[in-house]
Amino acid sequence: MEKKNIPASVDSLHAIEHRMISYYELLQATNNFHHENLLGTGSFSSVYKATLSDGIIVAVKVLDLQLEGAIKSFDAECQVLRNVRHRNLVKVISSCSNLDFRALVMEYMPQGSLEKWLYSQNYFLNLLQRINIMIDVALALEYLHHNQSGPVVHCDVKPNNVLLDEDMVAHVGDFGIAKILSANDKPVAQTKALGSIGYIAPEYGSEGRVSTSCDVYSYGILLMEMFTRKKPTNEMFAGELCLRKWVPMSLPTEIMEVVDKNLIDREESDSPMKQQTFVSIIELGLDCSRELPEERITMKEVAARLDKIKKKLLLT
Repeated sequence: MEKKNIPASVDSLHAIEHRMISYYELLQATNNFHHENLLGTGSFSSVYKATLSDGIIVAVKVLDLQLEGAIKSFDAECQVLRNVRHRNLVKVISSCSNLDFRALVMEYMPQGSLEKWLYSQNYFLNLLQRINIMIDVALALEYLHHNQSGPVVHCDVKPNNVLLDEDMVAHVGDFGIAKILSANDKPVAQTKALGSIGYIAPEYGSEGRVSTSCDVYSYGILLMEMFTRKKPTNEMFAGELCLRKWVPMSLPTEIMEVVDKNLIDREESDSPMKQQTFVSIIELGLDCSRELPEERITMKEVAARLDKIKKKLLLT
């Protein structure tokens, strides 16, 4: 398929080093960073929709330089993104940087975040769409963990950081707290654990130990959230009860009690095959989120198992 008139740099993650877009151009492209163009906010930044002078729509991530850690976050994201390229990672087109302003210009994801699709009233993901999205995320993390000279740990896998393109293909974004490890994937310690409550692996939250297993844990929580539509921070989880302890109570015979009611209401989800699909998915989520990092499976195994679950489902 012939590409539209897009500058060559759009397709290259190395463009972050080669093409600069001026602050003035970004001002024009976002209508002075008008609130109507605001797509979302993160720990250190705000993301705006922007239309460049050549008509290309992009997303502009603007750092809040008043916040402690913002520049470190920007540098971490640049370091990761200049070395990675995968269809399930958000591509960086360019950067804009001066003394008072820092921004990344990234490909625009017209379907928004997974958070929106899971929790907004007017949106719905069917069973196959949910499986496909989780396969996309698994492939992105597999690439980061196993296809780099030094494994990359995302450190903040959650619905807000999974973005969907026009074809509902998922892309993992926001590498502001990512870590690049040594080639042997030996855990590194950091003084302050960053991440999102509910998704943080126990050893990362309590000791600041970072390894690829941290992402596997977060992925397991996200996988269970995806099919139960229950956030790990849901108010029902109090005291000792958490998403990871609540879900196994239903296995294997009461699985439909924890599955997202929207999936049951809108699809024929009560067939034995569908029920077995849910059981297999929840079991996979539990294998990812085991308490001890050495007991968790790898993202390679996750991607393979999820693909197998999908193929079985399609045969029904």
